[in-house]
Amino acid sequence: MNPLNSVKGTIFAGFVLAIIILLLTGDNPITAMGAAKGSSVIIWLHVLAGIIWIGLLYYFNFVQGPALADAAADDGGPGGAGISKYVAPRALLWFRWSALATWLTGAAFLLHSPKGSLAGAFMLGMGGENVHAYNMTIGIGAWLGTIMLLNVWGLIWPNQKKVLGIVEASPEEIAKAKKIAFIASRLNTLLSIPLIMSMVGAGHGFFM
Repeated sequence: MNPLNSVKGTIFAGFVLAIIILLLTGDNPITAMGAAKGSSVIIWLHVLAGIIWIGLLYYFNFVQGPALADAAADDGGPGGAGISKYVAPRALLWFRWSALATWLTGAAFLLHSPKGSLAGAFMLGMGGENVHAYNMTIGIGAWLGTIMLLNVWGLIWPNQKKVLGIVEASPEEIAKAKKIAFIASRLNTLLSIPLIMSMVGAGHGFFM
């Protein structure tokens, strides 16, 4: 059976290919979980989850949101019911769980990081006599990511459930939920820009 015929099969095949590449390049995935190589595996999973999360965030803000607004303004068009019923719930499923996976793998990396620490990052590198530049840089990203995660699970998802009819709500509650979800999503889009700067910069000398 062709693995490309399903999403699960495609993802599984992608991981199999990645492990084959590890074996061919001399990195044993069984023993790679020690020290620096273990951190590299965690970073890989962190980046993979982050691409899904931020990619969907940008999809909602740059594609789906404007498209639904255009559909609502088009009296003779097909409307946005299909997107709201079939696309949005599935996209939000991947969105919220990839957000959690991104945060958890990020925290796991900081717990195993040879450069910094989880506590040091959340103290922005100011836990000792001198400022720890790496912890400050990645810590800014960690704080921004935490705020974004809380927005996803505390504001965007609960309110989108009302908007999409997953939970019962009055027209007034739906109108309020739309506004809250919209502002929280736009805030996350705003925060994602310095988030990416800090996360990438931590590994490439930014602030250091």
